[in-house]
Amino acid sequence: MPWLRAFWPAPVRVDAGERLRAVLGAAIGILITGLVCHFVGGDAARAWPWLVAPMGASAVLVFAVPASPMAQPWAVIVGNTLSALVGIACVNALGHTEAAAALAVGGAIGVMFITRSLHPPGGASALLMVLTSVSDPRFALVPVLLNSVLLVSAGIVFNNASGRRYPHAQLATAKAEPGAKQGATEADLDAVLARYNQVLDISRDDLEALIQQTQAMGVQRKLAEVRCRDIMSREVVTVEFGTSLEDAWALLRERKIKALPVVDRVYRIVGILTLADFMRAAELDLHEGFDVKLRELIRRTGKTHSDKPEVVGQIMTRRVRVASEHRSLMELVPLFGSTGHHHIPIIGEGERLVGILTQSDVVAALSAGEGRSAA
Repeated sequence: MPWLRAFWPAPVRVDAGERLRAVLGAAIGILITGLVCHFVGGDAARAWPWLVAPMGASAVLVFAVPASPMAQPWAVIVGNTLSALVGIACVNALGHTEAAAALAVGGAIGVMFITRSLHPPGGASALLMVLTSVSDPRFALVPVLLNSVLLVSAGIVFNNASGRRYPHAQLATAKAEPGAKQGATEADLDAVLARYNQVLDISRDDLEALIQQTQAMGVQRKLAEVRCRDIMSREVVTVEFGTSLEDAWALLRERKIKALPVVDRVYRIVGILTLADFMRAAELDLHEGFDVKLRELIRRTGKTHSDKPEVVGQIMTRRVRVASEHRSLMELVPLFGSTGHHHIPIIGEGERLVGILTQSDVVAALSAGEGRSAA
């Protein structure tokens, strides 16, 4: 029956190394806690147990799920100690009874909620006081408080030494300033958590980070399926080797573009002409005389022989980065982000020009991918 599935545990998504780390950490933590309490407890250690059972449950949280809000030092120390005090108070008020046990556990949870120290083993600490008829408040200090402090100390050393941040910061929801806009993910997450209205064993910032990482992986997966032909601009303005610089400059200004692929008669790429090529040819390294130098470069002389460049082929960049129309977009993203490319000609069958991919095309595809992932 479908409802029986709720009783089947989900798989633990950690590798063998992480499991071994948790096992060793818990064993070492309990060993250190027990040894220290046994030898420094003095008369109390001889009269009372030097190690209480709830520490076993606390060790599971501290070493196996150190990022949990319920495993943080404040929760372990305050939760266990205050719960023990609640249990002792119930023993003094109601004795060794079922009513005292029920009130101790319920009261401990209430106190932990108030003090932001919700720690599941705290309920066990409160119940233990009733089951063993502990009525002396000093028991909450030694061994409960001392056990908790030592276990947390061992957790801080071991977890950080084994690559797990502990204590793990538990960030509260940031209050937006008047008129400030909160990010869509943050606002939506806060709204969902408020509607869910249940205690989660994960901090809000960790949950948000997991959501963002999941969304990022979704975007990467979708973009990996996008090919150049899917997003390239197909209406490409081109020039030929013999096109005059004046005509080429006019095309750049008229179409408001920054590059012109240079093609031969069968539409194969032989070069590319960019604004940078014009600036280099006109020696526009210095701003002085900018307009004059540029006009002089593009002006036609009408001579059969001239010392200055007259046609596109004389100033174009001959080494051109091109990509196949079947190539994945994700392979080209680094080129736009790190190498300074603003446009890449796309070639098809026979290495003929079929389109051009610009930074604007890539940004639009990335935005569309994020939108589909969020949806």
